[in-house]
Amino acid sequence: MQIYEQYWSYTAAFTDLFGTKAVTSLKICVDFLDVHTNDLYTKELYEELQTEIKAVLQIDYISIRKAVNQFVKLGFLKPLLAGYPSETREFLMASSNAKRKSILSKIVYKYANFDNSMTSPIYGEKRQINFVLKTLEEIGHISEKELTAMMLVDINRYPNGYLTPIELSQYYRSADANGFIARKYNQISHLKNLLGKLDDLVSCDGTIYYETDAKNLFGENLENKKIIKEPYLQRVYNCELIDESKSTLGKSKAESMIVGTQSQALVPVHIKPIIESNENEAFDVNNGLLLSGEIGTLFEKGYMSIDTDGTILPSILLSDDMHQILSRARLNPQFMNEQRMDYLDFHRHQVFADR
Repeated sequence: MQIYEQYWSYTAAFTDLFGTKAVTSLKICVDFLDVHTNDLYTKELYEELQTEIKAVLQIDYISIRKAVNQFVKLGFLKPLLAGYPSETREFLMASSNAKRKSILSKIVYKYANFDNSMTSPIYGEKRQINFVLKTLEEIGHISEKELTAMMLVDINRYPNGYLTPIELSQYYRSADANGFIARKYNQISHLKNLLGKLDDLVSCDGTIYYETDAKNLFGENLENKKIIKEPYLQRVYNCELIDESKSTLGKSKAESMIVGTQSQALVPVHIKPIIESNENEAFDVNNGLLLSGEIGTLFEKGYMSIDTDGTILPSILLSDDMHQILSRARLNPQFMNEQRMDYLDFHRHQVFADR
């Protein structure tokens, strides 16, 4: 079997499709298409959409086009500014991320085609995510390396819409031999991240299963769906937070990034929980804070969060004394960069929101 180095092209501008930036960008696109529903595609019209996105999000045009193309590839938007499926509006209006997850699953299954872009539509019945899901039904589980190898498949050559175990094994051996698996780490991380946001899929020890199958194999408790075994990266991450504290504050000894609290026993904490993070987010120093032990525990368990201005948001479940202590605390503005604020937005809405 001859395999050519043409592969599924999916790179995510937004790894968190439920985050503020992704949802805001998509809403701008949808509102723009509603206004121009009867207009044919022109280069100028597309540039007008990009300008509207830039005015709100203040990101460069390359990132904007990457974001728009991600929405097209996933099926949220149709190519050539031709509109969007009804589910896209439902996604934007969803009252919770759990609801958004279900709608995302439907959109991706029904419409996603990684060959599409805003300016270059490819209309076809075969779609990559469907192919993965049907192969998973056929085989029962797909490892991370096998998933990478599947990115080389020309799905139009398989009328049944899936690979058999023998065919998947052939692709895996060929992709491993020519170095494709090692070269395409970034692309596979984006694809894994997408699959992790779909209903009824779980990843256990780097292998993807349907949730029902995983429970039959591993039992009902699948809390550790995503198992990250990177103790060295965790140590590096800890050191980076300590170094950031010392260099930012100009001190020889690290201090808590939240002022107004005791900072003797400092602990590094994740803002977006590691079990919710993709490979790029898990040990991103901006996805962390260096806090005193008690404050760090409250933060990680969702009993407090941090508002956009750095003030502390305490849970109603905390004692009056703790409310009083937290009222005097705030995140040092020197640690409030754009990336960290994005992670804090996730924490407020996904970790703290239900408190």
